[in-house]
Amino acid sequence: MSLPAFAVSEGKNRWLQERMAALEVREEDLVESFIRSSGKGGQHVNKTSSCVYLRHLPSGLEVKCGTDRSQSVNRFLARRELLEKIAHLRGEATPRDKEMAAAAKRKAKKRKRAKLKYGTGEEKE
Repeated sequence: MSLPAFAVSEGKNRWLQERMAALEVREEDLVESFIRSSGKGGQHVNKTSSCVYLRHLPSGLEVKCGTDRSQSVNRFLARRELLEKIAHLRGEATPRDKEMAAAAKRKAKKRKRAKLKYGTGEEKE
């Protein structure tokens, strides 16, 4: 069974297929169900089941994604989030891990500058 095309660019669809193949995640291993979203979107989200609940059977990981009003886009986003969780579980560096490391580095730099500026006289030169 091949991966369905989602309402995102062709490049993103291709990336998703390649990433699933690299992590050895098959479409048959996923259980997908649709539930009603909440939040912004007004009457549209109250009447349609655009939120996607995705479960990976071999690992037991679950993802729920309802950030977009479009069910197709939410299907793509849920798969992307699930792949990130699987990669993290296997010890691979994910984009979120890189982002968190960069934020920690910025925070440490800011803390160091504040310590130099407002710290005791012996720390200043």
